[in-house]
Amino acid sequence: MQQFQLIPMPPFRLDYTVAALRRRIKNIVDCWDGQSYSRLFLINSQLTCVKVSQDQNTQNAHLMIECDRNLEVNDQSEITQVLERLLGLNKNLEDFYFFAGKNKPLSILISRFMGLKPPQYPSLFEALVNAISCQQISLDAGLEIQNRLIQFIDLSFKNDQQAHYVFPEPIHIANCSIQELKQLGYSKNKSETLKRLANAFLEKPDLFAQLRQFSNDDVIHFLCQFKGIGRWTAEYVLLRGLGRLEVFPRDDVGAQNNLHRLLKLEEKPDANDTAAITASWHPYAGLIYFHLLLQRLFEKSQT
Repeated sequence: MQQFQLIPMPPFRLDYTVAALRRRIKNIVDCWDGQSYSRLFLINSQLTCVKVSQDQNTQNAHLMIECDRNLEVNDQSEITQVLERLLGLNKNLEDFYFFAGKNKPLSILISRFMGLKPPQYPSLFEALVNAISCQQISLDAGLEIQNRLIQFIDLSFKNDQQAHYVFPEPIHIANCSIQELKQLGYSKNKSETLKRLANAFLEKPDLFAQLRQFSNDDVIHFLCQFKGIGRWTAEYVLLRGLGRLEVFPRDDVGAQNNLHRLLKLEEKPDANDTAAITASWHPYAGLIYFHLLLQRLFEKSQT
């Protein structure tokens, strides 16, 4: 076992950030036991279970990182980079807090969840699989199907207390048949989309890596060329996969409902209404999206 510390940009709350990352307690990849976050990674072809815990100080937080094996220098560097992106550790939200403080509904929302940092999937592929799994069905149903995919591929570490799973990489899904994916619960169209994307990542990994340098419009245009990917999926990937915090996925029904409640609108906004409302929050609309998500998660946990 090996331990080291990370110091996130303050303020930071691990529990809030992990809740926004996980979305539901049924998430079997991103694990939370009430005090610490844990996840299994494939680091230099070795399964590595990483556990993150925080002291009680939100304004001057220290994170203790525990790994279940001794690490090479490069391994620790890779884990640090993944955690910094996954948990938004280096995001400075000072300007966002100043912006939100001038708007009463936003000020109340943001102050309630001070310390939430914007989570980001470790890879673009993971963001795409999450989005496709949840297309046109409820988040609970989508995660249930995705969990079956993860368990079917079964890159895992199990002990008496808990099972940890690595999120599948393109090669793992490329090796699945359409019939196997359908048996797990994916529709024929979604199964084909997953296979199509997995093969594209394997054939042209550099092209997908270059998306980080593309403009938002260019990313949307590129992704929507793949059959089975539309605007909602592309905007979801911009926010959760590429960390474009100015993006508020306008077609997200849950986010539309959250806006309806926050602003006490007479009618639920549609995609055009959502785009118009959130345009005034540029470049922080995505951050507000995460805060609205967290608010809804906490409301549901108390009902």
